[in-house]
Amino acid sequence: MEQLLDIFRDLPTFLEGFVQDHGLWVYGLLFAIIFAETGLVIMPFLPGDSLLFTVGALAAPGEGRPPILNLGWSLALLTFAAILGDAVNYHAGHFIGPRVFKSKPGEGATRLERMLNRRHLDRAHQFFEKYGGKAIILGRFVPIVRTFVPFVAGAGAMNYSRFALYNVSGAILWVGVCVIAGWFFGNIPWVRKNFEAVVLGIIVVSLLPVAIELWMERRKKPAPTH
Repeated sequence: MEQLLDIFRDLPTFLEGFVQDHGLWVYGLLFAIIFAETGLVIMPFLPGDSLLFTVGALAAPGEGRPPILNLGWSLALLTFAAILGDAVNYHAGHFIGPRVFKSKPGEGATRLERMLNRRHLDRAHQFFEKYGGKAIILGRFVPIVRTFVPFVAGAGAMNYSRFALYNVSGAILWVGVCVIAGWFFGNIPWVRKNFEAVVLGIIVVSLLPVAIELWMERRKKPAPTH
């Protein structure tokens, strides 16, 4: 676990070393991580935002070196991974979600049902109830929530054609914003030296859309009359 945390803290160094050792297989690794974080409800801890930011940084030339990753291929591949992940997650929610939400896992529960974090599911369900279709897009930018919202949607709250529209839109926006931000800012020396702090900053920034939405909703509510 400690080794895993070290990788998350210094993703640029890890990915640069992976490219040197395994070449184009890095694209398979990146695809697998984004797919797993968005598609498997037991993998919400994976570093989606920071990974996308790092990919953007490595796709830009920096400090006298050529780009390590191809920007176009990275954007296309990771967008597809995010779309496919949410689609798989939706269908998992459609088949097992109602059982999970009706009761706590009992003796006859499947292994997946036992591994699901009930608190995360409830949080995602409240998020989805509050924002409806927009939750699919907004949830992309919120760690943990983005892993559970598609599952909740599949559990019966949204038909698939409507979900697919928000899924594609959200994936394009999420991957595009994070990767392009990394392309522009990831090779700034201060960012490279303080990557752990930058990762925390990315998480804070990723919560801004929800904070703005909450603020706008509060403004719309009429003031209480006495």
